[in-house]
Amino acid sequence: MSEASTAAHPDREYETIFILKPDVSKESSEGIGTRLADVVSKQGGKLTRVENWGRRKLAYPVAKQKRGVYVYLKYIGRGGLVAEVERNLRMLDDVLKYQTVKVAEEVPLDVAVAPEDVKFEHVEAPPEDAAEDSRARELGLEDRPDRPEEDHRRRDPYADESDEYGEAEVAAQNDMGGEDD
Repeated sequence: MSEASTAAHPDREYETIFILKPDVSKESSEGIGTRLADVVSKQGGKLTRVENWGRRKLAYPVAKQKRGVYVYLKYIGRGGLVAEVERNLRMLDDVLKYQTVKVAEEVPLDVAVAPEDVKFEHVEAPPEDAAEDSRARELGLEDRPDRPEEDHRRRDPYADESDEYGEAEVAAQNDMGGEDD
């Protein structure tokens, strides 16, 4: 009877990528890793790979965060395992987003895994003096301290050295029409 039930629900290989807040503490990130490893083992699955991809810029702000720590999990188990992993990720405050993808069907659970392949690593927070550029600076609307001041003629498309009027002619035109006698 047990052989029929395992054949009806074969083990599958899944990948889950989740994003942590960029300022996540070491204790919190280790706690998340331990919690997910426990969930996978309690559901009869097996972790085969854990990779910390580091702090990266997000494509768009998520929960007012512009950066996040990306973590990759690869594991083998049944469909209920994915629901439980995602339920746990949803409950954690330090997790911004997550996504799971089925990689392969009917994978044997007895895959050899090196212990260093399933070890969770923490990414240190960047120094606080490394300020991010604002959107206006990225677009060139604000002066950047790391770039020298540009010539105003480069920014003004209508300013040209071969102006129709010289400075003396502009001043003369202003004097002619601007005074009341």
